[in-house]
Amino acid sequence: MSKKRAVVSLGHEALGYTILEQWDAVKVTAKALADLVESDYQLTITHSNGPQVSMIHKAMTELRRIYIDYTPAPMCVCSAMSQGYVGYDIQNALRAELLSRGISKPVSTILTQVTVDPYDEAFYEPTKVIGRYMSREDAETEIKKGNYVVEEPGRGFRRVVAAPKPIDIVEIDAIRTLADADQIVIACGGGGIPVIEQSHALKGASAVIEKDSIAGKLAGDLNADELIILTGVPCVYKNYGKEDQEPIGKLTAAEAKELCARGHFEKGTMLPKIEASIAYLEKAPAGSVLITSIASVSDAIKGRSGTVITA
Repeated sequence: MSKKRAVVSLGHEALGYTILEQWDAVKVTAKALADLVESDYQLTITHSNGPQVSMIHKAMTELRRIYIDYTPAPMCVCSAMSQGYVGYDIQNALRAELLSRGISKPVSTILTQVTVDPYDEAFYEPTKVIGRYMSREDAETEIKKGNYVVEEPGRGFRRVVAAPKPIDIVEIDAIRTLADADQIVIACGGGGIPVIEQSHALKGASAVIEKDSIAGKLAGDLNADELIILTGVPCVYKNYGKEDQEPIGKLTAAEAKELCARGHFEKGTMLPKIEASIAYLEKAPAGSVLITSIASVSDAIKGRSGTVITA
């Protein structure tokens, strides 16, 4: 039987929120990923990076404040740094877990750029909060530079950046080549490094890309058999968090759209995952989506847990 090609999207729970948490979290995540490899999946892995890129942005900003000769690191550079260090931890943990099971398989991280539209409406209404808390004076300095800030009462000001929609994955051919060679690939980390095409050059954008959105696009571009979204809950629920909360075992894309329209899924949590699932299935209608937690993934691929979405 040929291997099942899957794109696996890892959320914050798979990585933790600090360097030390990440070291511990990726060991648990590696076990779940190794279970998929043992179940004859060929994996392309993408992941979140919210806490990681925010931490890097804070560090680079403070470096500039202390040593004025340093140039502040733009968001695209912070994103690239987070891709490298998160990918490093995942690939080493997964390689070690696979070897402990007698499986010798290359695991590679590809620094991935994703083009965005400079006229995307998201640039006019940025929503993604990043970085440190600032004083009013520092916030005014950011505004003078053309950046956006929001105030959190009692805590200070923080910078916000846009979350535009992805257009093209620049390194998709390299990702596809490694996947076709049955290697495990980590790509499009944190949604990818957002870039804008200018003639033959790629210029980094002051933005972030939703990791769920890029996961759906990556799975569609690779024509993957399955998109597996690992999140903090074992399945999708109707009326999540309410007394009449109800687990959903199976959905069609049409049913998922209807539930979205009726407001069953929260923005910033489950809604982006459902929207990414629908986008993938529109491009790869023969595929399927599995949404579950890391702890439940082994049961979910056997049909004992999780939510499956099909066209």
